[in-house]
Amino acid sequence: MPTSPLKTQVTPGQARREGRPGIALTVIAACQLMVVLDATIVNIALPHIQEALSFSTTDLSWVLSAYTLTFGGLLLLGGRAGDILGRRRVFMTGILLFTFASLLGGFAQEPWQLLAARALQGVGGAIASPTSLALITTTFPEGPERNRAFGVFAAVSAGGGAIGLLAGGMLTEWLDWRWVLFVNVPIGALIAFLTPLYITESERHPGRFDIAGALTSTLGMASLVYGFIRASEEGWRDSLTVASFVAAVVLLAAFAVVESRAREPITPLRMFADRNRSGTYVIMLSLAAAMFGMFFFIVLFVQNVLGYSPIEAGLAFLPVTVAIITGAGLSQRLLPVLGPKPFMVTGSALTGVGLLWQTFISPDSSYVTGVLGPMVLFGFGMGLNFVTLTLTAVSGVAQHEAGAASGLLNATQQVGGSLGLSILVTVFGTASREEGDKQARDFLAHATPEQQAEFARTHQLPAPWSHEVLTHGISTAFTAAVAMVGLALLTALIVIRVRKSDLAALSGTAEAAGPPAA
Repeated sequence: MPTSPLKTQVTPGQARREGRPGIALTVIAACQLMVVLDATIVNIALPHIQEALSFSTTDLSWVLSAYTLTFGGLLLLGGRAGDILGRRRVFMTGILLFTFASLLGGFAQEPWQLLAARALQGVGGAIASPTSLALITTTFPEGPERNRAFGVFAAVSAGGGAIGLLAGGMLTEWLDWRWVLFVNVPIGALIAFLTPLYITESERHPGRFDIAGALTSTLGMASLVYGFIRASEEGWRDSLTVASFVAAVVLLAAFAVVESRAREPITPLRMFADRNRSGTYVIMLSLAAAMFGMFFFIVLFVQNVLGYSPIEAGLAFLPVTVAIITGAGLSQRLLPVLGPKPFMVTGSALTGVGLLWQTFISPDSSYVTGVLGPMVLFGFGMGLNFVTLTLTAVSGVAQHEAGAASGLLNATQQVGGSLGLSILVTVFGTASREEGDKQARDFLAHATPEQQAEFARTHQLPAPWSHEVLTHGISTAFTAAVAMVGLALLTALIVIRVRKSDLAALSGTAEAAGPPAA
């Protein structure tokens, strides 16, 4: 009786098509690109989302914050899940959740539906992103092959911001704003299909999930952000505003208690014992707060005041990406020689000067004088800081805690961006209301009866009065952003102290660090 040929046995968790590292790296890099791209691709579509779903300008900030809050708040938990449950399994779960949330967001008909989908996207990204980086270490052997893989991963992270700006502009202008979310669906589905074919499951490690820490920190920050945004619309004495701040204080205090007692905390408090590391977290928090605000308000300015199309708006932001990458490359080469402090001080100072320049923005500002010049200065300063902060955060940390230290810096960037944006939106809302009352009186004094009737129906000022309100609010918000960067500069000057031994440690890691996500 003829016998059938023996089939190759595939052990559970083994990639069904092993030996294709190039495809495996493409799958991992595609995930990172999708998650990084999502932070900027939606930015360009904000004015169209605002018009389609009737968002107020202050509430519009939640389209960004709903994603970054859950992403930053659950990032460390996502990395822990990969270690405990298996990185490939968790990676696929995060991708599928992110893809499903993108589909829901694209079909949103009400503001709350889009915000819920964006928050769910953040959960999926927090699960997939840290796991994708960890998969490189299990897929590629240590040495040149792994270093090349890390280089590709870093390049994708850096270029994702620019790609997102261009893709967002093209999709919004040629199709519809909903496609900035729909575009993730086929990409995510393809990644989920290819993952079990080319990526082997990692070994599981025993551990505990710090669910209480993740929930109290995320909900506490969400309450704090909501309190600021609510205050911008309803005032500081509003009962819900006060309740939000009280809830934030209680939840964040509970988070500190949970982390001090947990056997395996999601945020090891000992990470803050070193003054240099604590300083880097404060600097990153402050700079991210200013950066998120800059992108948010300039997108509104170039499209609503300068009249740029979505594609033109995407192209308008490319210089800041180039400036960030240039600054990061310069600091990466000179960091082992000069140490981190000069780059933190210079970078923060340049960032502050760029923001100070933008406080002079007005309806008469052109792209070159009001946007391009300060944006390039801002971007170069941020670039000097990104690699520097990353390396300083992991300097002197035990090998097994390096992931926690860098992950905490990443989480600080996301959460700091959300918190900073909410504060700047509050400043913007207060200034805009006051300027709106002034411009409304001027409009009614000069408007025709038809214009007055339209204003009574919509409560919306037409141009140029609306442009005066918007730019006044933006200018005032940038003044607050300068203060945020001032905190970063003071921290760099006073807190950061680097020893000669730290410089020796940095010389071995600077070459491995890639440019940051723009």
